[in-house]
Amino acid sequence: MDKLFIIGLPRTGTTSISVALLDYGFKVAHTAYTKRAFELADVISDAPCFADYQELDALFPNAKFVYLSRALDAWVPSMQMLLNKMLPELTPKTGYLNPVLKRCMNETFMPLSTAEPLSREHLEQCYLTHQQAVLSYFSKRNNLLKIDISQTGSLKQLLEFLGIDAQHAGEFPHLNIGKQVDNWKTFKHPNKVNSLSAGKEHRKFFDYQ
Repeated sequence: MDKLFIIGLPRTGTTSISVALLDYGFKVAHTAYTKRAFELADVISDAPCFADYQELDALFPNAKFVYLSRALDAWVPSMQMLLNKMLPELTPKTGYLNPVLKRCMNETFMPLSTAEPLSREHLEQCYLTHQQAVLSYFSKRNNLLKIDISQTGSLKQLLEFLGIDAQHAGEFPHLNIGKQVDNWKTFKHPNKVNSLSAGKEHRKFFDYQ
């Protein structure tokens, strides 16, 4: 199939939607930091998709995109918790996180250049700016689906968008709840794609960054 990119921000349900699609036969990468990971996966979520959706749209012209929304009252404290853990490792030269992830987080949330990067006001503005940019970019397109995975029937909407029989669709699993941030690594499934998969170009990423 053509690629499916999940372009909701972190803490909007990217792990839950990734796990749900594994059982429908899709090869899924929750984050992808190499060209080879993009080659292997049918579905890619989280970084770099939420930051690079325009570049990915150009690279994969037949791709579909899913934007995940979440109520700000729930998203903000969850994002504050995640970003607080990540902040020491987002510095470009010394942070241990993958360079692609660091770039995406720094571009989207500007934590290193903002006086109060964990404030509600700042994060709400980051969320709304990202949402507006996504919806504006896809405003005259038919290859974007916008869902909130906490809403009843959202899995059915997704499956119908993908052309899959949704007659017996249930609901999305709710993973990474509360302080949990990395359920994907512990979840076992043969369709999981390694974010750092190596190919002919080793672990090279796309040249657009």
